[in-house]
Amino acid sequence: MNDLVVTFAERLAQEARERAHERRQRLEEQSSNLNSPDVRIRVWEKLHGLSLPSDPMHPILDVVASATGLTLAQVKEEQRIRGLNATASKAQNPAR
Repeated sequence: MNDLVVTFAERLAQEARERAHERRQRLEEQSSNLNSPDVRIRVWEKLHGLSLPSDPMHPILDVVASATGLTLAQVKEEQRIRGLNATASKAQNPAR
C-alpha cells in the first residue's frame, strides 16, 4: 500500500512540476519580443482568465502593459484594433 501512496504522491508532484513549467513558458511568451502585441495580450488573457477591457481608461491596462512588456500605447492600440474588428464583425453579421 505504501507503494501506491508514493506513486500517487509522485504523480501529483510530477503534475505540479508540469503545470509550473507550462506557466513559466506562458510567462515567457507573454513578454517575448518575438511575439506581437496581440499574441502577448492573448497569452496574458489566458493566464489570468480575463479579457482585455474595451474601456481605454481601465486601470488594468497598466498591469497588462507591464506584464507583457508593452507600452500603454501599444495595449490601447490593440484595444482599438479589437474594437474595429468587433464592429466589422457585427456589420457583417447583424443577426448576432
